Amino acid sequence: MQIPTSDILTTNRLGKIFSNTVAAYKFFWFVSIMQIHAKSDNPRISVWDIVIRMIANAWYPIHYFRLSFGKSDSLFDIVMDLQHITQIPIDANSQIIIEGLKSRLEDKQIKRLLNTLTLNVPYRFLRPWIDTSDDKEMVRRSQTLENGSLYALYKEGSDFYIVLNNAWDTYLHTHYNILIDFAYWNLTLFLQTRNPNVPAISSKLIRPEVRNSLARQHNYWDMVMEIGGPIHCIYTDKELHPKDYDLDHFIPWSFVSHDLLWNLIPSDGSINSSKSNNLPDLNVYLPKLAELQHHSLQLLIKNNKEPKVMEDFISLGYTARELADMDDAHFRKLYERTFNPINQIALNMGFEVWKY
Repeated sequence: MQIPTSDILTTNRLGKIFSNTVAAYKFFWFVSIMQIHAKSDNPRISVWDIVIRMIANAWYPIHYFRLSFGKSDSLFDIVMDLQHITQIPIDANSQIIIEGLKSRLEDKQIKRLLNTLTLNVPYRFLRPWIDTSDDKEMVRRSQTLENGSLYALYKEGSDFYIVLNNAWDTYLHTHYNILIDFAYWNLTLFLQTRNPNVPAISSKLIRPEVRNSLARQHNYWDMVMEIGGPIHCIYTDKELHPKDYDLDHFIPWSFVSHDLLWNLIPSDGSINSSKSNNLPDLNVYLPKLAELQHHSLQLLIKNNKEPKVMEDFISLGYTARELADMDDAHFRKLYERTFNPINQIALNMGFEVWKY
């Protein structure tokens, strides 16, 4: 992915900021600077404000999706430790995290963890413009805006801040969305090598403000119950009726990041809060899931009902009609081949097993 060019700015150097990156700091540092700059015309930005926003931006992919940042990356451990200390919810939005950390910035334990993020990245980020590994030299040369560097560094006692190069101001505002996409595209490539078996990494980097509607999936299961009568929750065995149930992501949404029908099952209303983002015990619940899913397909196909949402099953390698025509044993084997490896990868990432 290329960034917009400029006749007066050193955009070729900006395009190299993520070259040879061995840790995730740079991605979150750049995104955080961009976000702060977008909301303020003040070119002076406190390094503490940047690192706190870095934590907020890394919070969701680490806590909720449990993505690995690699063995040499301490950002993961810092975010985990800060959640343990502050008890800020793992699915909190960025503003809650930022306010929670700022209000406790005088806490020595929190300040120590945040300080770790100030030791390298403010200096290393400028290497495409200023080729030195000496931090004091980097500070001095950045203040001359050598090679049109993005910002200058200032350390005055405990006051540590950057001042954005005014020449970049219009460019950063004008191309904000492209530059954010550039950072996240590179972050996706970085994380894919460290999470090779994890699906949909690009959708696991930013906390969604609103989850997708499950109206089509609810309509599907309502139709099943209206034609075939009540069904039983695979977890509690309670009888479920149309429009009086929840839909559960059998393998948690926080791992699969999709709402495909074959992973959604009607459940008693108490299950979502109890099961949360834990994994079901496959020995107990996978046969029940397969049986109910197969029953639903056979029932609708028999009654000449094929709502468009049934196309979700094509991702398993078969049409809904082909699945309905399978015998029970063949269908169950297909579900075992589908869910067992997904479940194992999630276990390896630290997701826990739940049983009602």
